[in-house]
Amino acid sequence: MEIFQDSFSVSSNRRCQMVDITAEVQSVIQKSGIRNGEATVYTPHTTAAITINENADPDVMHDILLTLEETFPKNRSGYKHNEGNSDSHVKSSLVGCSEHVLISGTRLSLGTWQGIFFCEFDGPRSRKVFVQVRGQ
Repeated sequence: MEIFQDSFSVSSNRRCQMVDITAEVQSVIQKSGIRNGEATVYTPHTTAAITINENADPDVMHDILLTLEETFPKNRSGYKHNEGNSDSHVKSSLVGCSEHVLISGTRLSLGTWQGIFFCEFDGPRSRKVFVQVRGQ
């Protein structure tokens, strides 16, 4: 089994935003030379996340962010963390900091409408994403 790891930066231009990073992850897989295996996509930030969802209709991303922002508003009374981003920490924990995707024939094994998204909950910022590819 071979292991290859690389990283790339993602920039956001809004406080809450979902950025499609499917092409960047696929590029890392191509660079790895691994034909079959698995990829882990991970972000080391406590106010960001990684998820897989529909990438064909941008309204889906809008609806996900709308639901998260209405359910966990920035200025919710009772928050104690004094940096003003408690909602971002909650969203990050709920969505998660990584995704695991199978690779077949050097391609991500995603469904027809699926894409991999970097979720920014405390932007705008420049962030880091790590991809580890394992296989043969």
